[in-house]
Amino acid sequence: MPDLIHPSAFIAPDVNLGENVSVGPFAVIESGAILGDHCHVGAHAVVHARVRMGGGNVLHPHAVLGGLPQDLGFDPETESWLEIGDRNVFREGFTAHRATKTGEATKIGSDCYFMNNSHVAHDCAVGDKTIFANNVAIGGHVEVGNNVFMGGAVVVHQFCRIGSYAIVQGTTGINMDVIPFMLIGGRPAKHYRLNTVGLRRAGIIGENYKVLSSAFRLLKNKKSLDELQLTEELQYLKGWLARDSKRGLHGFIDVSS
Repeated sequence: MPDLIHPSAFIAPDVNLGENVSVGPFAVIESGAILGDHCHVGAHAVVHARVRMGGGNVLHPHAVLGGLPQDLGFDPETESWLEIGDRNVFREGFTAHRATKTGEATKIGSDCYFMNNSHVAHDCAVGDKTIFANNVAIGGHVEVGNNVFMGGAVVVHQFCRIGSYAIVQGTTGINMDVIPFMLIGGRPAKHYRLNTVGLRRAGIIGENYKVLSSAFRLLKNKKSLDELQLTEELQYLKGWLARDSKRGLHGFIDVSS
């Protein structure tokens, strides 16, 4: 609707805008971008070409979506994408880059919250309901699961995986994989214990929590998980561990669990 678009904003003629999209002063939406219903693009925010996003997303001032990958060998003519789900919040200074290969996409799920100056690099995949605190930066090809919390100034090396329901302590450097449901931190980074608060908030309590607690102890002692009751959480954990890892797993802190 015209009254939702500030007159100083630039919107390319072939942009696909959903219903009730608002665009603030001096914002830019480039040719071919797709924005779903009820999105808000704040002042000076930029949505580059080849961005596809669902509905209800909020870009605060100076957020930039779909920039060129920070890859010296990247050809800007490559037809790749940044794909975003619904109801995400991108705070001031957030950046996310599109993928490096033709037909591929950097992917962000739904209901995530990205705080000031956080960054999602090319070819990453971020799940649903995940939070990046201020100044979090993940390198290329990083995979972040659902319901993950990344503390302030966390930095993740390219090709690492961070499993669902994990919490990464602020200022931690991650250069190997982070096991789902765990709390990790320190220098070097090590798994401390289960993400107790996060699991309780997600309703993973009672017997399901006890199974994960047993799994933590078994993993720490390098033992099989096959003896445990196969809950939904354990099934996900076993499947995640069975996948190939390019970085290996961070270890465990040497204290009683």
